[in-house]
Amino acid sequence: MTQKFKRWYDHDPLLLDVINMLKDYKDELHEQAEIFLNSIEQKVSKETIERFFQTVKPINGGNRWYDNDDVISKTVELLRIVPMDIQKKTAQNFIETLKANGIELKK
Repeated sequence: MTQKFKRWYDHDPLLLDVINMLKDYKDELHEQAEIFLNSIEQKVSKETIERFFQTVKPINGGNRWYDNDDVISKTVELLRIVPMDIQKKTAQNFIETLKANGIELKK
């Protein structure tokens, strides 16, 4: 029997940590989110990311905590749509990159 989760990121504690960090430290992690987006854009193109984002972006701006910042919003939405194994690898890479840059965020 598979476990049901309330939110798409609840299945992985590390992914949950990354999402919570992005939520709690949006301003501080904005630059890191831009680096993540740039690396994805190099692989699939900026136009592809923009087209995708336009299809998932709420029409009236949205009420979600990340809807007011396009960089954070794109980061969260991209994390949401990739397969679970990629989510996990991305979350691990995100945390490792923060640590490599001397950023230790407390839970």
